[in-house]
Order: sequence, then structure tokens, then C-alpha cells
Amino acid sequence: MQRNLSLIAACALVALSFNSFAGGNHAGGHGHGSADSAIGEPGKAAKVSRTINVEMADTMRFTPANIAVKQGETVRFVIKNTGQVKHEFSLGTEAELKEHYEVMKKFPDMEHEEPSKISLAPGKQGEIIWQFTKAGDVNFACLYPGHYDAGMKGQVKVSKK
Repeated sequence: MQRNLSLIAACALVALSFNSFAGGNHAGGHGHGSADSAIGEPGKAAKVSRTINVEMADTMRFTPANIAVKQGETVRFVIKNTGQVKHEFSLGTEAELKEHYEVMKKFPDMEHEEPSKISLAPGKQGEIIWQFTKAGDVNFACLYPGHYDAGMKGQVKVSKK
């Protein structure tokens, strides 16, 4: 009987540890920050070539919503929530953002700990430093429930060097 209880307890601990990896923060294995990421990697402040100010508003829009950068460029995004509700700025591929949005619908109070995402309370400001390592399109969006569906998204066009 004691052995069975020990086995059940061990199985429960293993199961709980898997859940902590799966549900914890926003990391979720999207690969942000790896050199082969489709959207680039976290940038270093010393390599910032320019700063882009982005406002998030309760009209469910980003200003600007379309941004142009060059491949290899490191940008400091200074993001300000000018609205009365919480918003976020989340960089990703369209597929990653849609997948993440589905998770946010289930867990709307999820906090972000990734260098490609920032959640801001009304009136708050923050920043993301990002290096765009590959040419192509990088999307950004607010993934709080209802915001993405209302059109709170934008795009960074990364041109070849």
C-alpha cells in the first residue's frame, strides 16, 4: 500500500511539473530570441540605431500601424498605452500571434516575460529592443481578448540590407 501511494505521489509530481512548463509564462516554445527566429531576436541597447514611438489606444489601434526597418537593424520601441484599459504590444509571425491570441482568450490575465512582448496598464510606458535579423514581414498585435479581433494589429516591413 505504501509503495502504491509513493508511486501515485511521484506520478502526480511529474504531471504537475509538465503543467508548469506548459502554462507558466508566455514563453511557450515560440522560439523568440533564437538566431533562427522568423521575427529576429532581442536587441542590445548599445546597438540601437533608432527609436520608434508607438501608441496603443482604446480605439483598438496602434500608431503607427505600419513600420519600415532594414534587415539587421536594432530598434528601440517606446510603447505608450494612451487608453483607459490594459493593452499589449506583441511581436510575432501571424501564426504565432493567432495561436497566442487563442491562449489569451482562455487566460486573459496572463503576464508576459518575453523580450518580444510587453503589457501596459493605462497611461504606462515601456520599451522593447529588437533586432530584425531577416527580411520579410513581422507582425505585432494586442492579444487581449477582443482587441485583436477589433483590428489592434500592425506590421513591420523588414527590407533586405
